Amino acid sequence: MRFAAPRALTRRPTVSVVIPHYNYGRYLPTAVSSALDQHGVDVEVIIVDDRSTDGSVEVARGLAAADERVTLVEHEQNMRHIRTYNDGLSRATGDYVVLLSADDALTTDSLTRAVALMEAHPSVGLVYGGVDWFEGEPPAARIGRVRWQVWPGEQWVRRVVRRGRNCIVNPEAVLRRSVYERAGGYDVDFPHAADMYLWLQAATLADVGFVGGPRQAYYRIHGANMHSTQFGGAADDMRQAHEVFERFFERDGSVLPQADRLRQQARRSVAREALLRAAFLEATGEVRSAAVELQDFARGISPDAVHSAAWRWTVLAGARSRLVRRVEGLRWKVRYRRDQAVGL
Repeated sequence: MRFAAPRALTRRPTVSVVIPHYNYGRYLPTAVSSALDQHGVDVEVIIVDDRSTDGSVEVARGLAAADERVTLVEHEQNMRHIRTYNDGLSRATGDYVVLLSADDALTTDSLTRAVALMEAHPSVGLVYGGVDWFEGEPPAARIGRVRWQVWPGEQWVRRVVRRGRNCIVNPEAVLRRSVYERAGGYDVDFPHAADMYLWLQAATLADVGFVGGPRQAYYRIHGANMHSTQFGGAADDMRQAHEVFERFFERDGSVLPQADRLRQQARRSVAREALLRAAFLEATGEVRSAAVELQDFARGISPDAVHSAAWRWTVLAGARSRLVRRVEGLRWKVRYRRDQAVGL
């Protein structure tokens, strides 16, 4: 990884922002306005309504009628989320593409910052940055000095393998359209992890950049769904992460040096990540059955996990001591802040 000095844009590229939605009309105005709040780039917004049933399409029609930069695609039948993503992105004409969920939002000039990095470094095909989580209305944007980091694609893949998880939330990711098209779009076989697979594919085709400093996007939390999706549904998430790595090293990643060794490391890393999530659940006493399922999953994909420090920590967390709860809370906060600061 190397640091690079930020540079201003020398031309005005076009960015296509695809906003798929189903019954999310109440969130659409925020998402669309955030995508258009960019300077130094031309933006086309493509809203894809996946046959909404609650009148949300009327909101989408109003947004498209109000601004010539916004177009609307109305599905005649529900295609589900992955096919809807690919349908919208297939219509993009910009040099760069973004998939923005209708309930999320971009920060002001986030596209400008991401595209400037790729314009200055033509080898970079994927750029991401920090994300703020929110409920209600997006918070005030965090101000900071912009920093650029660039990883060779292979090096970035190796870092992700060591992490054993997806390190990109999604609304903050910008892809060079040519890289997206070469990767072939989102894979319908991974309904919960198609984005992770796409990032890994992109890293075999190009380098990866990170915009540090200001946050690049906002990710909306629906009520108390952080635990239900990040932790309560963690067993399904970790299972899909494992399947993504397996598919990746069978196909795209098979060309990497020591691909078989990386595949084995990915299994150990995913098992460790599953155990760390189990430890959190054990320490807090939440979703106990999910913690047990995560332990069983970790042991299944990497039998040696039962002899690891992560396994011992999970057992200790089951005692639910006050110290363990504090350590677990601090560990997740530190990890979140590290990811937001340096990307990996």
